[in-house]
Amino acid sequence: MNLLKALAAVSSMTLLSRILGFLRDALIARVFGAGMLTDAFFVAFKIPNLLRRLFAEGAFSQAFVPILAEYKNRKGHDATQTLVNQVGTALTLVLVAVALLGIMGAPWVAYVSAPGFRADPQKFALTISLLRITFPYIIFISLVALAAGILNTFSKFSVPAFAPVLLNVAMIVATLWLAPYFDPPVLALGWGVALGGVLQLAWMLPHLLKIRMLPRPTLRFDDPGLKRVLKLMAPATLGVSVAQISLLINTIFASFLATGSVSWLYYADRLMEFPTGMLGVALGTILLPSLAKHYADDSPAEYSKLLDWGLRLTLLLALPSAAALAVLAVPLIATLFNYGAFDAHDVSMTQQALIAYSIGLVGLILVKVLAPGFYARQNIRTPVKIAITTLVATQLMNLAFILPLGHAGLALAIGLGACLNASLLLHKLKKHRIYQPQPGWSSYFLRVSLAVALMAAMLFYAMGEAQWWMGARFSDRMVRLSLLVGGGILLYFAALGLMGFRPRQFVRRAAE
Repeated sequence: MNLLKALAAVSSMTLLSRILGFLRDALIARVFGAGMLTDAFFVAFKIPNLLRRLFAEGAFSQAFVPILAEYKNRKGHDATQTLVNQVGTALTLVLVAVALLGIMGAPWVAYVSAPGFRADPQKFALTISLLRITFPYIIFISLVALAAGILNTFSKFSVPAFAPVLLNVAMIVATLWLAPYFDPPVLALGWGVALGGVLQLAWMLPHLLKIRMLPRPTLRFDDPGLKRVLKLMAPATLGVSVAQISLLINTIFASFLATGSVSWLYYADRLMEFPTGMLGVALGTILLPSLAKHYADDSPAEYSKLLDWGLRLTLLLALPSAAALAVLAVPLIATLFNYGAFDAHDVSMTQQALIAYSIGLVGLILVKVLAPGFYARQNIRTPVKIAITTLVATQLMNLAFILPLGHAGLALAIGLGACLNASLLLHKLKKHRIYQPQPGWSSYFLRVSLAVALMAAMLFYAMGEAQWWMGARFSDRMVRLSLLVGGGILLYFAALGLMGFRPRQFVRRAAE
C-alpha cells in the first residue's frame, strides 16, 4: 500500500470529521454561547476524553499495535485471534470498572478537575450531572480504539478514520433536536456524547468480522502477548498522554479565571485539532504499523528512512498550517463561532488562545510522528522520561505565564511544552542511532520556510480588518475565508513547485 495514499485517505476522513466537528461547535456556540453551561459541559466532556487517551488511543494503542503486528507477521491467524480475544476482554472489564467508579465518584472528579466551580453551586452541580451521563462513553470509545488498532494493523485505515464522524452527527442531533426536551438543555449534549460512542462501536464491528478478527469474550488471560501489552501500557499511559494531562491541569487553572476561560480555550483547541488530527494523528496512525513491521523484520535502515519521510512530510504540512492559524485567527473564529450568544469579546479572547496554541502546533504534530519511533520498538522508558520532564516544564510555564497572559498563557505553555517534548524525542532517536537524517535537510527546511513566509504575508495583507469579519454576514465570511484559504494553499504549493518540490518525492510504500 502507498503510504501517501493511505495518509490522504485517513486525512480526508479526518477532514470530514473536523468539518462536522466545527459545525457541531458552531451550533453549540450559537445555542449555548460561552458561559456557565458550556464551561460545565466542556469540563465533563474533557474527563472521559482524557481517559480515552489513557486507556485507548494513547497508551493502549501504542502498546497493543506493535505486539499485534508481531503476532500477525510471525505467529499466524489463530495466535493473533487469541491475543485479540484476551486483550479485548481484559480491556472491557477494566473500562466497565472505571466507568462505574466515575459515575459514583462524579462529585469528587468535578472537584479535582475544576475546583473553581465550587464557588458557583449551580455550575458545580451541572458538571456532576453531565459527568454521570458522559462517563460510559469511555467504554465504547476505548473499544473503538481497540478495533481501530486491529484494522490499522491490517491496513484498513479508512474505516476507523470515519468513526469520529458519527460522534459529531450524534452531538449535532442532540444540539438541534434533543436540547428542548431537557432541563437544562445542555444535558442533551451529554447524551449525544454517549450515543456517539455507541454508534462508533457499531460501525466498527462488521469490519472486524470481515477480516475475521472480531474479539470474542474469554475467561483465559494466559497469553504472553497480553502480559506484554499490560507491561508496556502502564508506563505508556503517561508517555503518550502528557499533552492531555497538561490540558486537564490547564482546565483547573482556567476554572479560577474569568467565566468563559474554559470555553475560550476549548474553541481554540478545537481549531488546533484540525491540523493536529489531519496531520499528526493520521501520520502516527499509518506510521506505527509499518514501523513495527520494520522492527519485527530487523530492518533498521528502512525504519530510519520511514521516520525521515514522516518528519519531512510533517514539516511540509504543519509549518504552513501553524502560520495560517495564527494569521487567520480572527477570520476563522468569527466565521465559525461568532453568532448568537458568542460575541465579539469571545472572538477576541479565543483569538489570543489560538495564536498562543499555534506557536506549538509543529511540536504537537511532531510528537505524534516521533513517539511511534520508540513505541514500535516496544521502548517505553525513554518517552516516559521525556514526558515527565515535559509535564513539569509545562506547569512551570503555566505559573510564569498565567498572571501576565491569563488563559492565553495556559495555551502558550501547552505549545512550548510540545516543542520541548518533540525536541527531546528527536534528540534521543538520533543519539541512539534509531533515526539518521537523510541528506538535504538544510536546503529542504529553507525552501519550505520561504514558501511559508510568502503565504503568511499574502494572507496577512489580504484578510482585511478584524471588524469586517465580526460584522459581515455568514455567507460573505465563508466566501472570503474560502478564497483566503484556497489562495494560500495555491501560493504555497506553487512556490514549492518553483523550488523543485514534486509529489512523487513523497511516495512511499507501507511495510508488507
